[in-house]
Amino acid sequence: MRVGILADTHDRVPAVAALVKIMIDKGASLIMHAGDYCSPFSLAPLHDENIPLLGVFGRNDGDHEALSAYAASMGVGAEIYGSPHSFDVNGKQVLIVHDINEINQRSIQHHQFVIHGSSHVPEVKTQGNTLIINPGEACGWINGVCTGALLDFRTKEVEILKLNGF
Repeated sequence: MRVGILADTHDRVPAVAALVKIMIDKGASLIMHAGDYCSPFSLAPLHDENIPLLGVFGRNDGDHEALSAYAASMGVGAEIYGSPHSFDVNGKQVLIVHDINEINQRSIQHHQFVIHGSSHVPEVKTQGNTLIINPGEACGWINGVCTGALLDFRTKEVEILKLNGF
């Protein structure tokens, strides 16, 4: 199973659409989002591609109810929770958190994958048996590069995706 990973989209719909398209073309069947969508319309590319979403809210997500309602209207299993939130995905324990500083080491150790955002910097590292992934900023507002990640659940390989020309 391949999973697309996003964070810090901050309403940049064209970048989100391009990243989601690349993720699907590379075999992603699910998108995980570590927060800071900002507005519900930033979910439109996921809706248009009809791909499921598991995510958490970030600090800059203003209207949680509107984001949740938009996700629910997608009809493909889109769900957004408070951060942090633990999921079972294909028998693997996944923790999605906006800011990794919100959780303790014990939480990290009890998951095979920890997905986070907030720093806007892509990073992949291993801590014990846990793979920790920050896809960077899909919006590209701070660092000038729109990024996301693609995770292969079976091999634990992670590819950082970068958009050119945004």
